[in-house]
Amino acid sequence: MFITDKVVNMSLRIKFILASNSASRYRLLKNAGLSFSKTPPLCNEEKIKKKFLQKKTNKKNLPKYLAKEKALSVSIKEPNRLVVGSDTIIIFRKKIISKAKNLKEARKKLKQLSGKQHQIISCVSVCYKNKQIWYKKQQSTITLKNLNEKQIDEYLKKTGKQILSSVGCYQIESLGPQVIEDIKGDFFNVMGIPLFKFLKYLYRNK
Repeated sequence: MFITDKVVNMSLRIKFILASNSASRYRLLKNAGLSFSKTPPLCNEEKIKKKFLQKKTNKKNLPKYLAKEKALSVSIKEPNRLVVGSDTIIIFRKKIISKAKNLKEARKKLKQLSGKQHQIISCVSVCYKNKQIWYKKQQSTITLKNLNEKQIDEYLKKTGKQILSSVGCYQIESLGPQVIEDIKGDFFNVMGIPLFKFLKYLYRNK
């Protein structure tokens, strides 16, 4: 049996560590019945992102790179524990869309995405003893409804500032269905982690 198989079996008895600040990923994994602890990544995500994009490499690999760096930053402190990192980006017209800083920017973003498709790419990375032992990247496509300015204003009034935690400014797990027209791909991937792939990995040798 390979070391990765031993580690996976161990994770079913011992809590893994989720290296994340995301409340939605935490709820998602808890609702899936998993036992784990949570700690913020010990790295500067914006600095890592900026350095990666300066390389002019494929933008779609950014979540894979960030998920790995998040997990490794905690694995250094906890080498004998499984550490899980995850990251999500939105690609619209070949550009990466960042989180809105305020409701004014959120309004502008929803107007920009209204009636159009964009891609959501998420990646989950598993590290052990300061090494990545598994990862999975997945892509989904979202189409927003053709929203007018009044509909956008009413939506943001309902959501409030909590919408700023969502890159796409719609929070699919909450009021998102009110503005989303269609989803192609894994629903959980849109929420921030390729959950089915991750569960299959964890339980493959149970």
